[in-house]
Amino acid sequence: MKRRRTYSLVAASAAVALVLSACTTGSDDEETTAGGDETSTSDETTDGEGGEGGTPTGTVSFTTGADEYAGYNNLLSSTYSTGNSVVNDRMSTGFGYFDAGGEWINGTDLGSYEMISEDPLTVEYTINEEAVYQGGTTITCEDYYMDWVAQNPQWILDANDGAPLFDNVSASDTYAIPVGAGPECEAGDRSFVITYSDPNPDWELVVSGALPSHVIAAKLDMSKEELFQAFKDEDFEVAQAAAEEWNNWYSPNPGELPPAEETPSYGPFTYLEGGWQPGEYITLVPNPDWWGEAPGVEELVFRFIAPEGQMQALDNEDVNVIEPQGTQDALDTLESMSGIEILTGPTMIWEHVDYNWAEGSVFSDANGGFELREAFAYCVPREEIVERLVKPLDEDTEVLNLREYFPSDPNYDTVLEASYDGRYDSVDIERAKELVAESGVENPTVRLGYSAPNQRRADTVALIQSSCAEAGITVEDIGSSDFFAPGGALDTGNYDAALFAWSGSGQIVSGANIYMTTGQQNYHAWSDETVDEQWRRVQTSLDEDVWLEAKEEIEKVTWDELFNLPLYVHPGIVAHTEGLQNVERNLTKSGVVWNAEQWTW
Repeated sequence: MKRRRTYSLVAASAAVALVLSACTTGSDDEETTAGGDETSTSDETTDGEGGEGGTPTGTVSFTTGADEYAGYNNLLSSTYSTGNSVVNDRMSTGFGYFDAGGEWINGTDLGSYEMISEDPLTVEYTINEEAVYQGGTTITCEDYYMDWVAQNPQWILDANDGAPLFDNVSASDTYAIPVGAGPECEAGDRSFVITYSDPNPDWELVVSGALPSHVIAAKLDMSKEELFQAFKDEDFEVAQAAAEEWNNWYSPNPGELPPAEETPSYGPFTYLEGGWQPGEYITLVPNPDWWGEAPGVEELVFRFIAPEGQMQALDNEDVNVIEPQGTQDALDTLESMSGIEILTGPTMIWEHVDYNWAEGSVFSDANGGFELREAFAYCVPREEIVERLVKPLDEDTEVLNLREYFPSDPNYDTVLEASYDGRYDSVDIERAKELVAESGVENPTVRLGYSAPNQRRADTVALIQSSCAEAGITVEDIGSSDFFAPGGALDTGNYDAALFAWSGSGQIVSGANIYMTTGQQNYHAWSDETVDEQWRRVQTSLDEDVWLEAKEEIEKVTWDELFNLPLYVHPGIVAHTEGLQNVERNLTKSGVVWNAEQWTW
């Protein structure tokens, strides 16, 4: 067994995305997507380059977790998950990507982009002349026009009583509405221009790969060019018919894949015919029409294995690569194995405890209010949690004191000095007792929930229980498997605090979805006018100084009002069979499978 540690310097603001159990990878940590930032230096790491460009050989198996594969169109509300993305991302490509250290790279085998104007924000995209969908149909601007239409532009909303036609996880106001004219191009063009009505700090992440419009056109007995023209003419009936096909572009019956011509790859891998065994695995093989460097293996198998069975599967060589939750037990188990290599280091996932501000919570202003929130902050042993549960895996881990920046960010210390005085760094039981008394709540009980089973979170709650009991606060562990599920405690508000994680997404503005009053991921009834105003400043500026100034104020308010308690950045673990080359951890939610096409024996 070999072990090596990877080091990274995250060089941009740590924007965030919610991590939910429905979107898990191989770890027990809830992980989703919302939006995404983030250079790296490494110690004894591979360089991430692919093979020698020769013939692919051998098979590699990786586990995505226990969730069944859902289908080709990864943008539906029912298919948009980390588990589904790790498969579909091998069959697609965009104009940029996050490298192992979390740095965004412009330019891929698909093409590249260039900002040609800042006011108005205008971006030109150029598609590689060799780029084709599997089967040989060229990738052209028509495909990107359908991608825009599938995000429900204003003309669709106006014709449909304000409701979207396409079941797209991307909200209309992200791209479809701000780019009111859609991609500017003619049929067959290998380039297109998009112009925003307002600045967009995350403009580099908005346009990615495009699903093939010729497939939808064929379903409607139209040519690709005819569908393109119908969309440009704002033909609502055609849009309705196209949306019906687009919304059903998935696999409702596990094990059954549509014909290859309906699910063409535009990435290094494609489906193996008959290679989906429900409940067990799905297999990909090299795309015969891929114009880039050939993958390093003949077969890439994604096995559906629950977290608790993954290390045994690796030991049995049923899988070759796993990315388990970073716990001491996991590391101890892996280090007892032979024939494997272990990679450890930081991630862009950060743990925190959020207060429930809703009226039914003991922390609401109608009940214990700020005094009780502060008392709890003084008794939560953040330093002990890090020392006992995290540092054994990553000795460089420190208590996290910001929400939009990691300790490795260049601006972390500057923002921290401007926003937080360190008062909750150490446990102060006497002060906590005083504040409990001031709150007027006798013998307060805090219902602390999380997605269970999760040993590290159970251990975290136990440490909080022990410490806060000294201050007269009873902490009840209400962790459950359905805590985040519809109808669960988070959904119904039957909790006082929630223990979970957000994942660095790469976006400058994704935090707005969490902290703004109207944010879709603001689950705790938090609302603050100053925070709303500062997020609007971030959302409408391309100036990094404005982002920094606004986020300093956001961090200050979230500390002053005690929105939540940041805890730590998650340690990460990857383990793989010795002899497998080019396996490299990735700090972002892309995970270790980010460069699977480069894995080779």
